[in-house]
Amino acid sequence: MTAVASAPGVDHVDQVSASLAAARDHLLGLQHPEGWWKAELETNVTMDAEDLMLRHFLGILDPEVAEASARWIRANQHDDGTWGTFHGAPPDLSTTIEAYVALRLAGDDGASSRMRAAAAWVQGHGGIEASRVFTRIWMAVVGQWDWEDLPVLPPEIMFLPSWAPLNIYDFGCWARQTVVALTVVMAHRPVRPLPFTIDELRASPDAGAGTRAGTRAGTRAGTGAGGGVGPAAGAAAPASAGGLFIAFDRLLHRYERLPRWVLPRNLLRRAALVRAEQWIIRRQEKDGLWGGIQPPVVYSIIALHLLGYPIDHPVMQAALAGLDGFVIHDDRGRRVEACQSPVWDTALAVVALDDAGLDPSHEAQVAAGRWLIGEEITVAGDWAIRRPRLAPGGWAFEFDNDNYPDIDDTAEVILALRRVQKAIGPEAAAACARGVAWTGGMQSRSGGWGAFDADNDSELVASLPFCDFGKVTDPPSADVTAHVIEMLADEPGSPPAAIDRGVAWLSDQQEADGSWFGRWGVNYIYGTGAAVPALVAAGVPRHDPRIRRAVAWLKGHQNPDGGWGEDLRSYVDDQWRGRGHSSASQTAWAVLALLAAGEQHSPATQIGVDWLVASQRADGTWDEPWFTGTGFPWDFSINYHLYRLVWPVMALGRFVRATGGKG
Repeated sequence: MTAVASAPGVDHVDQVSASLAAARDHLLGLQHPEGWWKAELETNVTMDAEDLMLRHFLGILDPEVAEASARWIRANQHDDGTWGTFHGAPPDLSTTIEAYVALRLAGDDGASSRMRAAAAWVQGHGGIEASRVFTRIWMAVVGQWDWEDLPVLPPEIMFLPSWAPLNIYDFGCWARQTVVALTVVMAHRPVRPLPFTIDELRASPDAGAGTRAGTRAGTRAGTGAGGGVGPAAGAAAPASAGGLFIAFDRLLHRYERLPRWVLPRNLLRRAALVRAEQWIIRRQEKDGLWGGIQPPVVYSIIALHLLGYPIDHPVMQAALAGLDGFVIHDDRGRRVEACQSPVWDTALAVVALDDAGLDPSHEAQVAAGRWLIGEEITVAGDWAIRRPRLAPGGWAFEFDNDNYPDIDDTAEVILALRRVQKAIGPEAAAACARGVAWTGGMQSRSGGWGAFDADNDSELVASLPFCDFGKVTDPPSADVTAHVIEMLADEPGSPPAAIDRGVAWLSDQQEADGSWFGRWGVNYIYGTGAAVPALVAAGVPRHDPRIRRAVAWLKGHQNPDGGWGEDLRSYVDDQWRGRGHSSASQTAWAVLALLAAGEQHSPATQIGVDWLVASQRADGTWDEPWFTGTGFPWDFSINYHLYRLVWPVMALGRFVRATGGKG
């Protein structure tokens, strides 16, 4: 634990109120005329590398686009020639391989010092052979890896009914959309060769692109050094299941090698591809994308192109236009967002502004509330496979993602709409009621809530040979469950039994040290910052041992400068729990939890608020290069550029109110 050095507290509430006013005004200035907020979601350079490889595959790689993307990729290269997956991250093998190939596509000389350094590091750490399966799929697409040395993912999986093990609905929605498209890609095994070789990225320099490097078990099971979900990302599958799937994968490889004159196999394959095509087409959203996230988008584009859709087909044109909508191009270069978060950002902004004392009838709040109501999803999506009798209602993360509303966004939107409901009218109450009913119906058997689906916790899918990157199921998480409990606790008429089951599940998830794991934010600070306010809102007394243990953990992990921070390495190394550079968002999460626990006058809270005030920039916001958002624990991280503003506004606003000010 870290001891907190003595530091002067905030002189008086007026000083905090001035800081709050500056942050509030900056946030108001970021609102779009239509009522929403949306800031950049910064990820890592694999988004840009894969964008260039996609355009190479389609034959539409423009030199100007390539150079603009290359400028961003170069800017993120470490001094040792490598790339990582977040600010301050250690080198990552697969990211470095993909970035290297992208720079070569953009025309960079492989003989340059920085490229030689990258190649030497890759070769010294196992080469392409040790990279994750998804990187090797890309290398196969560009002719630098043998498709035969990848796991088989047959499109015939589409025929498995929803009750059968390993059916597509056993996957989390993000994995499901990617898997269906990948079955088409892997059935066709396309190759669009690079105009150069990358033998310098192999562990064995004399091994060419066609080699079957590595052991069959290691390659097909995805056990290379570049893979791995990480111990905190999910339970490992039984070793016996892993061995069974390796054997099954060998059998599938034999199935793939059956000649075309084997009629039953060919008829089944054709029917499976038709079903996969129909599934993909039905789920294309109004913005042309799939799921509002990069992986299913790029693989769906490749899959449809292989199925005969030309570039000028309306489906393909809509998809490429939608992907272009994810591009940010400024003086730092061209970069692709993995996703966009307008609904989430807007809901957080409404809550923050209300905490800051902005009148609910203020035009900004009313415009945001009306925009959120317009984003309500009233059609059934994939979630209805497990909840067929549940009426739709809820919100997605993105502008357009009607197939996949998510529980976390829905809870936060309802919390936001309730703040401004009187200024909007009965339509806000009606939308909230539908959202509450839908959220309640999505509670899993265990009592917790996942992000997109109910009871999506199959242990078998993690054993599949290609599941070596990120979490592929959507079991309940502490942070989502906490947000739902906090929302339901404030809803008149919420079923007490659902809240009680949620509280029991959340209590069971508390770590031995008093913290909670953070699935969608980094990490134990995020989980604890969500759980404490939720439990207090649900009626758990502030003197309850669960609350006091959490408070003790937060106080014990406050940095000497007064702030809080946690490095992403806490997902794979317990020594990093609650440790890292102080950041505005993580400090705000800790302060919010302490305030909920009645600690507004404690030195830890006072000094945390003091850190926020002292580190604020002249424009009212905060610097935050650190990634505090999570896509897949450890494997994929996000820097939400609005987090550095909305969470501190909430924390400062609640502190001012708790200590007698008006905001």
